[in-house]
Amino acid sequence: MTKLNELYDQCHQSPWLDNIKRSWLQDGTLKGLVDSGVRGITSNPTIFTNAIESSDLYDSQTFELHHKGLTVEDIYWELVKTDINAALDVLNPLYLQSGGNDGFVSIEVSPTLAYNTAKTLEMAKQLHNDINRPNLLVKIPATQQGLSAIEEMIYLGNSVNVTLIFSLERYQQVIDAYLNGLERRLQSGVSDLSSVNCVASFFVSRLDTLIDKKLDEIGSLEAIELKGKTAVSQAKVAYQLFKDSFESERFNNLATHGAKLQRPLWASTSTKNPNYDDLLYVNNLIGEHTVNTMPDVTIKAFQEHGTVDKTIDVDIDVATTTLKALGDVGISLDDVTQQLEDEGVKSFEKSFVDLLEVLNNKINA
Repeated sequence: MTKLNELYDQCHQSPWLDNIKRSWLQDGTLKGLVDSGVRGITSNPTIFTNAIESSDLYDSQTFELHHKGLTVEDIYWELVKTDINAALDVLNPLYLQSGGNDGFVSIEVSPTLAYNTAKTLEMAKQLHNDINRPNLLVKIPATQQGLSAIEEMIYLGNSVNVTLIFSLERYQQVIDAYLNGLERRLQSGVSDLSSVNCVASFFVSRLDTLIDKKLDEIGSLEAIELKGKTAVSQAKVAYQLFKDSFESERFNNLATHGAKLQRPLWASTSTKNPNYDDLLYVNNLIGEHTVNTMPDVTIKAFQEHGTVDKTIDVDIDVATTTLKALGDVGISLDDVTQQLEDEGVKSFEKSFVDLLEVLNNKINA
């Protein structure tokens, strides 16, 4: 029994892996991680950029697709879909064994479409149709423009991983988009909602990184005392929003038709500040009906010295007070979270564009 197994068995939190590499798919590393307790996989453009740039395992497929006349961008998507399909194969037994509650693999729509509702929806549907696997989650960013696409995907019966959530206000909108989609699906005559899955990926560590920088600039004792506390505090309050929304009569009406919880997923959970506990965003965010997607380094650290104990709903009053104290020292959480959303989209877009350039250079070398 590993600590990852204990995390799920005792606290009902699903540990997922936030990484994917073709070498892991070929040498059994990924299967070994799943056997040790990993219950899902997330990916993003940065992860695939790192995987493809650092390995020659993608080269033969790249050249083969180029000779078939595919564009560089189409080549990228074929490389990604090949890895995603292989990962879906590895996770499928867990998907079946869990009754469709875990065993998911996520693929993200092009980050260049984050502010275009129609094109995001079009690509999300295309990825679902191309891959056509029940344990696939298509990642759609929680931009204002993405919310309508998320609702429409749920209405159509497609499973979604809502990504790049940074604020409590946007998180509530993501919950509403999910419930709206399910209600529309039910009203359209579909009586069984159990095939639709959705997680809401709340990004954590990036919040502390930016807030801490602003607190240092302020420099007062009150400001310094708040360092390293914002991200966990906001996640704890977000969990209360989750409980309120999914213990409501509105959701209970949907649950009678098989609707599943939209689980909060804690993302960006590796600690960026070396002075902080390396499991700051794991040990403090453990709770039932949640997911924590961790890079492999963080998973290893948790296996070695993590603490399995329910913590997500402890000291909620302290968490609320901490968020209020930010305003008292002059920091607008709304402004910070909007900045993080903007930067998150730009970061993934840069990774995507950079990788297309790398592929183009390989082809023309």
